[in-house]
Parts: sequence; structure tokens; C-alpha cells
Amino acid sequence: MQMGKRKDKWNDLFELAMYVTAAVCIVYFLVKGNQAKMLQAVLIVAVLLIIRIVVKVTKTTMFAALRFSVLLFIFVTMFMANEFGFYKVIPYLDKIEHLFSGLILCFVGLLIYMKASNGEKKAVPSAQVAVWFCLFFSIAMAGVWEIYEFTTDGLFGLHSQNGSLVDTMTDIICGTIGAVLTSIYLAFKAKRRKMPLIDVQS
Repeated sequence: MQMGKRKDKWNDLFELAMYVTAAVCIVYFLVKGNQAKMLQAVLIVAVLLIIRIVVKVTKTTMFAALRFSVLLFIFVTMFMANEFGFYKVIPYLDKIEHLFSGLILCFVGLLIYMKASNGEKKAVPSAQVAVWFCLFFSIAMAGVWEIYEFTTDGLFGLHSQNGSLVDTMTDIICGTIGAVLTSIYLAFKAKRRKMPLIDVQS
């Protein structure tokens, strides 16, 4: 990944620890005969690898704070919640995750917009378009995530959606709230400072 080595070494260690943990889970649940949990660990590895491949192929600079947020989100949602069953331990953990996902996806949308516009971030119209793009991208991805959960629940016998339309729609609403709040923050930041919305080197 194209990121500063010093700022990102802790992210490298964090990601490595996740690979090791996933490998341990694969072996452990294989021995226990829990195929669903084993496949969940395989999915975690797949998601981490896909992110790396996408970043490398698109030659995208992922700033350290965003990478940490993405890794933390994967750890909480896929390891703690699904693999280790923390949904039963922490009340409303799922809703907190989806609120947080709205924030992360807004910044992912911002990176995509910056990439598509060749780094032209200072013009006011571009900043306005960027904020709208971040908002709509984040909301759309909230729906895509629910499609992912629906698919893995059906294929691997997981229970991410609890078999409930109410749970699915509440998740999308929470993601949308997180996206709206982040977009408002970005809009005020762009209007007040008249600067690039983020510094990709931070």
C-alpha cells in the first residue's frame, strides 16, 4: 500500500495480527467441526486481501487514519461480532457498527472522488460535489453491505441479519445517519477553510 512507513507500521502490525488470528480460527473451528465459523474466518482473510488488491491495482493512497478505521471496523464486525459472538455481550453493537460504517464509507467515497477528479479538491464546486458523492456513496454501500450479509447468511448458515427485515432496515438507517453527520461535517469544513477536505498524507 502506498502509505508512509513510519505512520503506518502499526497498521501493518494490526493487519498481520488479524491474519494470524484468522488462521488460528480456521484451524480451531476446523478441528471443532464448526464449518460456518471456519468459513467466516476465511471470509475475513478474503476481505483483507481484496482491500489490498484494490488499493494496489488502483494505485490509491490510503491515509493511515482511514486504514486504521477500516481495519478496526473489520476486526469489530467480523472477528468480535460474528466470529466470537460479541453481539450477545455488547448491547446494540450492530447499530454502533453501522453508524461508524457511515463515517468510514464517506471518507472512502472522498478518496474515490479525489482519484476520479485527479486531485482537484480546492475549487468550491468540486468540494460541494465531493460532499454529495460521499453521502450517496456511503448510503449505497450501506445497502450493499446488507446484501453481503443476506448472501452469507443464506450460503453459510450465519445469522448476521437475525432473519429480520426490521434489523436490516435499521442497519441501513444507522449507516445513513452516520453518512449524513459525516457529510455535514465535511461540508462545514470545506466551507470554513476553503481547503482540501482531507490531507491524504495524515
